[in-house]
Amino acid sequence: MMNKEMIAKITELKELERMAEELAGEIESIKDEIKAEMGSAEVLTAGPFKVTWKNVTSSRLDTAAVKKAFAPEVLAPFIKASTVRRFSVA
Repeated sequence: MMNKEMIAKITELKELERMAEELAGEIESIKDEIKAEMGSAEVLTAGPFKVTWKNVTSSRLDTAAVKKAFAPEVLAPFIKASTVRRFSVA
């Protein structure tokens, strides 16, 4: 791609990212309004829509506590390195 085309693509990308952030904010605002209306209720029915807002409990390993409790040589066999490519535009 020529330099002008690349600049145009990056400019378009940045604008779309800005729009996505704006939409994400609006989405969260609407969700918050619905949650406020629901109060402590777990289910809300509005016309054809059924909205649920329930507590979900999950169990996860506290890696910080495990690292504190065990010596690095004990943990070494269980550590798996991974490599990813990170894309960013500044």
